[in-house]
Amino acid sequence: MATSDNGKHSCFRKFFIDELKDILWAEQHLAEALPKLADASTSRQLKAAFEKHTRETEQQIETLEKVFELLEERPQAKKCEAMAGLIREANDIISQTDTDTYTRDAGLILAGQKVEHYEIATYGTLRIFALHMDEEKVAKLLTEILDNEKATDVALTKVAENHRVNAMAVAE
Repeated sequence: MATSDNGKHSCFRKFFIDELKDILWAEQHLAEALPKLADASTSRQLKAAFEKHTRETEQQIETLEKVFELLEERPQAKKCEAMAGLIREANDIISQTDTDTYTRDAGLILAGQKVEHYEIATYGTLRIFALHMDEEKVAKLLTEILDNEKATDVALTKVAENHRVNAMAVAE
């Protein structure tokens, strides 16, 4: 139920802000986890993709901080159980595969794409929420992040297919 302040205290807006806090935590912790994935990579292309995504994730955190500013909210993170689980799963892949193998790389690509798909779903939905709340500037920033997440997913697929990581893993 929106109030006379254009919904600034509505349940939906509070839910939206809570989900932004969730994805902020996710991005902050992903930024910490990605260098470990890069270090564990065998393929130069995969290592480069994770390093690039680390830089992009740091930029996405800054963009999310701008979103909070536009919404006149303090950028505060709330633990994202989904991302915590995805990061744990990526770490398990590292610990359960041999060093310097394409099998590990294939697993890291899988882990990376799971993260990307979670982020794509989240940003896609948050963008629509922002549009329904007439927060066009917020929606524009969320769209920028969404587009970046989609591009990263495509880049990981290219490493798997064009750089033959999957084929090399099967041959090991």
